[in-house]
Amino acid sequence: MQLLTKQIVMKYKFLFLLFCAAAVTGSVSAQKKAAAQPASGNDVARPKLVVGIVVDQMRWDYLYRYYSRYQNGGFKRMLNEGFTCENTDVDYLPTFTAPGHSCVYTGSVPSIHGIAGNDFIVQATGKSMYCTEDSTVNTVGSSSKAGQMSPRNLQASTITDELKLATNFRSKVIGIAIKDRGGILPAGHAADAAYWFDDASGNWITSTYYMNDLPAWVKTFNGQKLAEKYLKQDWNTLYPVNTYVQSSPDNSPKYEGKFSGTEAPVFPIKTSQLYKGNAGMIRSTPYGNSFTLDMAKAAVTNEQLGKNVVTDFLAVSLSSTDYVGHQFGPNAVETEDTYLRLDRDLAAFFTFLDGQVGKGNYTVFLTADHAAAHNPTFLTDHKIPGGNWNEGATELNKFLKDKYKADKIVLSLSNYQVNFNYKVINDNKLNEEELKADCIKFLQKDPDVLYAVDMTKAAVANIPPHLRERVINGYSKERSGVIQIMLKPGYFSGGRTGTTHGTWAPFDAHIPLVFMGWGVKHGSLTRQTHMTDISATIASMLRIQQPNGCIGQPIPELMSGR
Repeated sequence: MQLLTKQIVMKYKFLFLLFCAAAVTGSVSAQKKAAAQPASGNDVARPKLVVGIVVDQMRWDYLYRYYSRYQNGGFKRMLNEGFTCENTDVDYLPTFTAPGHSCVYTGSVPSIHGIAGNDFIVQATGKSMYCTEDSTVNTVGSSSKAGQMSPRNLQASTITDELKLATNFRSKVIGIAIKDRGGILPAGHAADAAYWFDDASGNWITSTYYMNDLPAWVKTFNGQKLAEKYLKQDWNTLYPVNTYVQSSPDNSPKYEGKFSGTEAPVFPIKTSQLYKGNAGMIRSTPYGNSFTLDMAKAAVTNEQLGKNVVTDFLAVSLSSTDYVGHQFGPNAVETEDTYLRLDRDLAAFFTFLDGQVGKGNYTVFLTADHAAAHNPTFLTDHKIPGGNWNEGATELNKFLKDKYKADKIVLSLSNYQVNFNYKVINDNKLNEEELKADCIKFLQKDPDVLYAVDMTKAAVANIPPHLRERVINGYSKERSGVIQIMLKPGYFSGGRTGTTHGTWAPFDAHIPLVFMGWGVKHGSLTRQTHMTDISATIASMLRIQQPNGCIGQPIPELMSGR
């Protein structure tokens, strides 16, 4: 009997210990859930912070071209812990900065969101408009006019706007970029702030669209004069220059542009002597990215991003990669060094977020607004087709004048589009359809032109279907030209040195897309995805509405299903 009693006691002790273990496990699980679900009493799990990073002009292959030289905490961390979409394409033409940032954050295309280029011609007036210009607002933080900017020209909501709407405007949203358009367009219409860099003052500024005075922390940050401090360090390679085997020889003047005041595009670059008080030079050095991420860290700390009861959003665009790329091209030591330095800066930024917000409590995605071509001379020197296209608006106007006896019928061929001068056309009672047909015939005789397509008839154009779709997606009837020009592969309109972008080709339209952190699986995907899918995916992860012009689809393969 005593033995039976002892067995019963031991049984109940075991059950009690099992219950305690389950309670402890449940408590830990609840703590983990609470960390990922900041809103008290809210049963929808969301990250504390979403960080969007757009690396301006980053080619997809840069993820792997310099992979062996990256640290473990930057690009490698994203690839090894996160999820990479290896076949992400831009959905429209032309491939420029403003449409790219707009597409990433609206999930839409120029035909819907209206940002048809960095600059575009308003067809009703014939006047050129900058993508974020707004004469109704004033600069905050400088006496220059660089702050007369806002998102008002963007005709669709952004994922950041939708987060604001979903949380009854309790979420904080901040955009930061050296380029005004890189900070303004991603932050959206309802943002708490967007900040960009003013060359004249050396300050981070904003506009009265957002506020009437800079926050104290921004004034303190500006008071450090970090741009000058960076430039006084000069720019030399991180590692011995002979180890940059993925690049052309350092001094390659056929392919690379040089800084004003220098004799050759070669290291070391004495920025301390060259900047001469113009802090804007930081744009064209890798220090511009470091400076931007310094500002991003200050915003996270001082605005307490990620400490909210609802999800916050930080939109960062790294502009200096674009300036460096334009000047030096993809095969320069300067470009390789810029990405190695950016990798180091990203590693430090992610470590900062781990400490400030908590590892696993934030979601970050990294992509690009467009990519870039190889320098055409570099290509032809290696027996690969390529070249510089002469836009030839003067020749086209001469051809039209000879036939129609009217001058300046074409305003420009900007954005690889024929933009008509409707005042001349209306004054001379010219037939627009005949003009378009003549322009197309003229352009198709150009040996560098692959296709010239009537925008209004793109759906029946005899071109590959995916190019047809990009023309349709890129056509804003109010802000685009009437004919889309597509050049042969390897060709672009630009200078002889460095590079540019804007075309349909994969070197411009194939972009990186990597997610990491809360709600993200580890893995990769090779099926085709699209720039428009980014905001749709974030909306799905956050369980909020997609932006109102979104045409993208969520990417379910990357989501952990929380």
